[in-house]
Amino acid sequence: MRTHLYFRTIIVGLFFISLFGCDNQSKKELAQLKEVNQKLQSNLSSYEKLWDDIVNKGQIDLINTTHFTENITQVSSLENIVGIENFKSYYKNFLIGFTDITFTVKDAFGQGDKIVKHWNFKGTHTGNFFGIPATGNTVDIDGVTLVKMDGNKIAQEQDFMDNMVFMQQLGVQSSPENISVIENLYNNFSKGDIPAVLAAMDANVVWNEAEGNSKADGNPYNGPDAVLQGVFARIGAEHEYFHLKEIQLHEMSNNQVLATLRYQGKRKDNGAMIDAQAAHFWTLKNGKIVAFQQYVDTKQLAEAEKSN
Repeated sequence: MRTHLYFRTIIVGLFFISLFGCDNQSKKELAQLKEVNQKLQSNLSSYEKLWDDIVNKGQIDLINTTHFTENITQVSSLENIVGIENFKSYYKNFLIGFTDITFTVKDAFGQGDKIVKHWNFKGTHTGNFFGIPATGNTVDIDGVTLVKMDGNKIAQEQDFMDNMVFMQQLGVQSSPENISVIENLYNNFSKGDIPAVLAAMDANVVWNEAEGNSKADGNPYNGPDAVLQGVFARIGAEHEYFHLKEIQLHEMSNNQVLATLRYQGKRKDNGAMIDAQAAHFWTLKNGKIVAFQQYVDTKQLAEAEKSN
């Protein structure tokens, strides 16, 4: 009986030792987890503020050994950018190349020494940007950055964004949508949907008729309403019909599209027929037409106007 009681006492004792031991271990792990989370939240908060100061406030000198490791690395597909001065020079391109900058960290989260940053960058390209001369274009691009921390310092960053869209917004690479915009414009013109044609134009579109064309008297036409009154309304008033035929579109660089076509029409006043070769040179920005230049056989148009 005493033997059984003795062993029961030992078992109960071991149980309580195990229980309190596990409880102490859990408390220790919770404390460690809390410390890690607090450090992560501190890193996230200081990280967001740092990049707000660097980009939005232009405080490029904050890229220093206080906030970054000496061998801070920007991971790049071509060649990694390593070291404080090289890293600073890299980001200086954004501050020199753009004005009206708004850099927003839309979300940031992490685990351990790793941070993921979802950001948005807006700006106007008014300066030299990595050798690209100012275009005056505005950019609005989203991206993600993977970050590695070393203590409370940034050790590595790697950016991911749609570079093709970024280059298109800069105007360095033409948007694949340009052809569709112009194609839709011609389709709407053929249907007589002039409001849809005008809707494809920027509010400040600059429109030029070919020199020698009677409608060049209003060059340059500024804005859709000026184009409507000075060009489209006059074409409608002067012609029994006026069609654009054999249209071929050619994508150009710098967000420009060349259209080769023929004008086929009949004048109301004298019945003269028109079958003239023409070309249209369109310039687009952010999906809108900002400039137009017409080239046409103006001699044939002038002779049709004079025919009896």
